[in-house]
Amino acid sequence: MKAAVLFSGGKDSTMAVYNALENGDDVSYLLAVKSANDESYMFHVPNIHLTDLLSEAMDIPIITVETDGIKEAELEDLKDGFEKLKSLGVEAIYTGALYSTYQKSRIEKLAAEVGIEAISPYWHVDELEYMRMIVSLGFEVIISGVAAYGLDEKWLGRKIDDECIDDLVKLNQKIGLNLAFEGGEAETLVLDGPIFKKRVKILDYKKEWNVDSGLYIIEDAILEEK
Repeated sequence: MKAAVLFSGGKDSTMAVYNALENGDDVSYLLAVKSANDESYMFHVPNIHLTDLLSEAMDIPIITVETDGIKEAELEDLKDGFEKLKSLGVEAIYTGALYSTYQKSRIEKLAAEVGIEAISPYWHVDELEYMRMIVSLGFEVIISGVAAYGLDEKWLGRKIDDECIDDLVKLNQKIGLNLAFEGGEAETLVLDGPIFKKRVKILDYKKEWNVDSGLYIIEDAILEEK
């Protein structure tokens, strides 16, 4: 099946690429939505500018849709992207949705209107098993944003490995933190993995902290051979 993946560069959309490839689908395109609104209800914003580099790293062409990020109106921009994919022969769009009914239901509605199938392979996955699987498969993931009690500035840029997951489990037990960040507690960025032909090397970054939330913004990065 000719497929595309709604792609942000974070762990969940990257895992959707992995799943589609494992299913034997022809992943012909990535679809990135670049929102002008940092508070977009639908779309991942931190380091979205790196999706072009990640597309090159995985050797999968990318289509980019621009949006002002206005609630509900941004869905029309996404629909334009789906229609573009449909015109290119894409039959299914994979997403990294885990628990957000808000996002999943809207994506499925738009896909149905356009005439393509929406697939969310990790919907309602066990969060701990999922996070452990990401690490065990060899994906290199860092935390690119935090916005939850228990996650301070020291978490920005931290690599998600088994020790990191152990610390997240402690926070989950203490304050109920979602282990997979599906409540918006944190954002992530994937730098390497088994589906990458090249890996991302960060050359320059900055941290922005504002009272109780922050971002790890990559200002310069290149691809390097593995």
